[in-house]
Amino acid sequence: MSQKNKYAQAPNKLSVALIVNGTAQQLIVAPWTTLLDALRDHLGLTGTKKGCDHGQCGACTVLVDGRRVNSCLSLVVMRSGAEVTTIEGLATRDNLHPLQQAFIDHDAFQCGYCTPGQICSAAGLIAEGKAKSDDEIRELMSGNLCRCAAYPNIVAAIKQAMTVMAGKS
Repeated sequence: MSQKNKYAQAPNKLSVALIVNGTAQQLIVAPWTTLLDALRDHLGLTGTKKGCDHGQCGACTVLVDGRRVNSCLSLVVMRSGAEVTTIEGLATRDNLHPLQQAFIDHDAFQCGYCTPGQICSAAGLIAEGKAKSDDEIRELMSGNLCRCAAYPNIVAAIKQAMTVMAGKS
C-alpha cells in the first residue's frame, strides 16, 4: 500500500439549500457540519449561541420548519430544504417580535447569552399551543438553561408575548 492510500480521504463537501430567515441560502459544507456552525460560520448569523455543544443548555435553539431544534445536535445536511428561523429572523424591519419586546419589558435576561435560544424556544412553545400555565411554560422551557437564573422574568415575558400574540390572531 502506498503512503498516499494509507490514510482515508476526507469526504467531499456537500451542497445544502436552506431558507434562513426568509432568504434562500446555498452552502457547501463538510458532511459533519452542524446547523449551528453553518449558521454562525458560513452565514455570519452569530445570534445563535454555542453553549454546551451537547444539546443540554438550549443556547443554540432555532426554529426549523417552525419546530424548536437544538442546532448543535443537527447536521445541516439533514436539514437541506428546511426553513430555519434564528433570533435575527424574528423581528421585522420596524418592529421587535413580541417575545423580544417582552424580554426587554420584563428584564428577562442578565448576561444575555442564553436569550436568543430562550426566545426561539419560546416562539416554538407558543406555536405549539400547549402551555397554558406557569408550570407548563416552565416544563416546556426546561431544555433552555439560564445561568443568571432569570427564570421568573422569562416566564412573565412568555406570558406577556402569548397574550399579545393571541390578540393578533
